[in-house]
Amino acid sequence: MTYWNNIYSNFNPVAFDLGFISIHWYGIMYALALLTALMAGKWIAKRDKLPITNKLLDNYFIWVEIGVIVGARVGYILFYDTHTAYYLTHPWQMFNPFMNGIFVGIRGMSYHGAIIGFLLATFAFKYRHKKTDIWGLLDLVALSVPVGYIFGRIGNFMNQELIGRPTELSWGVYIDGALRHPSQLYEAFLEGVVVFFILYIYRTKKRFSGELIALYGVLYSLARFIAEFWREPDFQMGYMYGGWMTMGQALSLLMILVSIILYVYLNMRVKKK
Repeated sequence: MTYWNNIYSNFNPVAFDLGFISIHWYGIMYALALLTALMAGKWIAKRDKLPITNKLLDNYFIWVEIGVIVGARVGYILFYDTHTAYYLTHPWQMFNPFMNGIFVGIRGMSYHGAIIGFLLATFAFKYRHKKTDIWGLLDLVALSVPVGYIFGRIGNFMNQELIGRPTELSWGVYIDGALRHPSQLYEAFLEGVVVFFILYIYRTKKRFSGELIALYGVLYSLARFIAEFWREPDFQMGYMYGGWMTMGQALSLLMILVSIILYVYLNMRVKKK
């Protein structure tokens, strides 16, 4: 286990350097996350003979990806960043990839912010394409996103970010002078693999359009809430609400509540028909 424990000492987060720009493994994994989610959606749509074409998915993908990137960045600034006021008065700096003339990429993304951006883009897409069964499309998203999420969390691990809490377990990894949980990999498993298989198995039993996306909200949030017990809280925020809960856990509880309300609403709407 020695090599694994010291993997960060033997691993370069930069995949290759082009001189004027460095390509990080995280960026590569992020791209893979997007592509695998799209490919998974197309595969499931074809396998289950859903009335969703590849052309529609490609078009929708562009809309939501813009929403996800903008929402993730703005969400991080609102929920986690300590310089919120600066960015709100200098909004053009939110997506500035340079710092002191050096390319550092865009740092700081929030999953829950990405969700908000994703939903706004989805309903904008629905407004533009009024005949689209948006809830059926969102059910397909619920099945596709966890697949891509696996790569996203592996990317966090490779980028040596969102580190875990100290541990004495043999599979911990050394970072910041301490042996820590590889919490990013726990999240890849819980929020990606587990959530995907539960929804994939249940998909043929769904009772109404939109049920899977509502269940995804509950399942992801529950997995995230659990995984946060092994993840170090954001250093600029620490623990909140009684000294044990993290911001991620607080937002996950809110997401569970919203998802339950959505589930009840969609279920009642179907019963009234």
